[in-house]
Amino acid sequence: MSTNRNRKFFAGIALAAVAAFPLAACSSSDSAGSSSSSSSSSSTSAPKPLAAINALTGEDTAVALDKGFTDALTSLKLTPGVVGTAELVDGSLVFPISGGNVTYFKPGTVSPYVIGQIQHEGSGFSLEAGDTKVEITNLNVDPGESRVYGDVSVNGKLAVASAYVLTLNGSTLKPLQTEGDTAILEGTKVFISPVAAGLLNDVFKTDAVTKDLLVGVAKITVNTTSGD
Repeated sequence: MSTNRNRKFFAGIALAAVAAFPLAACSSSDSAGSSSSSSSSSSTSAPKPLAAINALTGEDTAVALDKGFTDALTSLKLTPGVVGTAELVDGSLVFPISGGNVTYFKPGTVSPYVIGQIQHEGSGFSLEAGDTKVEITNLNVDPGESRVYGDVSVNGKLAVASAYVLTLNGSTLKPLQTEGDTAILEGTKVFISPVAAGLLNDVFKTDAVTKDLLVGVAKITVNTTSGD
């Protein structure tokens, strides 16, 4: 791999994994400027991406659970667990990356400037109280919307497919780290979405699950030898 291609590859990973920046905030200043800017850009040829990773494979997304979140679960008498290939390791939920794709454009040329998806098929987490168990699986990160979608099941039956379950904010993201054949991004905050809060409150007959409850902080580890 050439030096230039390698640089572009790492740039794509650095800004793609789990909404590296709060993308809506990054693009809002452009849209609030003037419509002439957007109209003039649309009349020209579409910008070329700086990096495109067509096949993400390997490594994982880990979420270090916030004490406020675990305390909230305890107060609600909800027991957390893992589903499928997910693991709970040293206070972190770990979801293997199963696939996806990412395209990264120069910021300011298009909005959003990171598009694609990061998939975690076959894994997820659960919340259980009494004879009621909710499983949220097949997590799919949309970096363009700073959202995570997942399938929600109640007692083994699918309740909602591809529900908007988590909100991401990368304003506290640390600089990209590289270790051998991996790239690591750590610091994106993960919150319960308004949709997930409503679903959980309905299922567990409570109003104590609030939207924007901080779940934890994400650490993304990507295999840099994978993809195109």
